[in-house]
Amino acid sequence: MLERLESIEKRYTELNELMSQPEVASDFDRLQSLAKEQASLENLVATYREYKVTLASLKEARAMLNQNLDEDMVELAKDEIEHLQEKQEHLLQEIKLALIPRDPSDDKNVIMEIRAGTGGEEAGLFAADLFRMYARYAQDKGWKTDIMSSHETGIGGFKEIIFEIKGKGAYGKLKYESGVHRVQRVPVTEASGRIHTSAATVAVMPEAEEIEVAIDPNELKVDTFRASGAGGQHVNKVDSAVRITHLPTGIVVTCQDERSQIKNRAKAMAVLRTRLLDRERQRQLREVSDSRRSQVGSGDRSEKIRTYNFPQGRVSDHRIGLTIHNLEGVLQGNLDEFIDAVATADHAKRLEKKVG
Repeated sequence: MLERLESIEKRYTELNELMSQPEVASDFDRLQSLAKEQASLENLVATYREYKVTLASLKEARAMLNQNLDEDMVELAKDEIEHLQEKQEHLLQEIKLALIPRDPSDDKNVIMEIRAGTGGEEAGLFAADLFRMYARYAQDKGWKTDIMSSHETGIGGFKEIIFEIKGKGAYGKLKYESGVHRVQRVPVTEASGRIHTSAATVAVMPEAEEIEVAIDPNELKVDTFRASGAGGQHVNKVDSAVRITHLPTGIVVTCQDERSQIKNRAKAMAVLRTRLLDRERQRQLREVSDSRRSQVGSGDRSEKIRTYNFPQGRVSDHRIGLTIHNLEGVLQGNLDEFIDAVATADHAKRLEKKVG
């Protein structure tokens, strides 16, 4: 590991030297590429350099114990050694985590799909609660939420809602939200006051760019029709809604929330590209099932990940055994405690596998 770190530090120094050369500084594309590489190494190199300084200080402090010191100085040296050992261990863990390959999709925008599961109308209302929760989380992060497609129920819920969240690092944060979310509460449609359990499925996919997914127009069946329902009443006099079927896979995407057929088609194509990319990612994950099992929150949509219990005002994440008694706050978008805890557990598992 130390040889690898020395090599990385050497490359970082080379990048600094290259970027200072006039011929590189005048080549915008190359300068941008080198700057991006340098930025990706900066934190790791800084941590490694601090680690080396700590090791040197630790060596000096231990050497002091071999000198003729009075008791007070010996105690000071021992305290310093203890402090430096703790710092060394902390920096070493940071370095190991930094060396774990980063998902290149982490900085991307995301397309999320929430679908009502078991529970009838109550599941649809819960799907709407989840959408508002993620929209508020995105707002707190300074990200933008854009609904791409929605199918509403009659009482304010969603059978399905597809939306995009645009913001740097959105996928890296939200990718752990994929799976089955359960709610336990007395439904507004239940007169007897019994607690019901309903569910909704959340899928989180990194937005695919056109260059990542090649789609042959000849493999698409495109239908236009008049939008209907709460999302399309203002455009139901013209064929503005778009349904695209990808013939090789059978994937169907429908968008009708925009007034313009062109805009609906563009959104439908964005969702289709993302689903095709996600399909390939899922295939690759199945091929490396051992790696998938070693991670927390594998993205499996059949995995029950969280329960929202209204009578007790608590939310429990089943993957890491974390329970928070702040249901209202979580539904208002305060998700960082869950997301950070799951990400930390995932990093720890991957680190354990890497070291082992």
